Amino acid sequence: MAPVTMPTPELDFGKSAENCVTDGIIKFGGGLALGSISSLLFFKRRRWPVILGGGFGIGIAWSNCAKDFNSLTASSRPKVSAKQ
Repeated sequence: MAPVTMPTPELDFGKSAENCVTDGIIKFGGGLALGSISSLLFFKRRRWPVILGGGFGIGIAWSNCAKDFNSLTASSRPKVSAKQ
């Protein structure tokens, strides 16, 4: 039987970083694909819809990663009670 290990903050950070990279690649690729399709169909094969779509994808992934990492740091902080 394999030993049971408790999750540590380092493992949580590693999983979050891994998820952020994966999410970034997927969202960037999706933005490029949507930008390419719109460029071909609507904008006479211009380059800016492709760049804009990729930028939106990276921006959304960045926002998701920031929320994920902020939740990690908020959960690891000690709770301080307010003195009255």
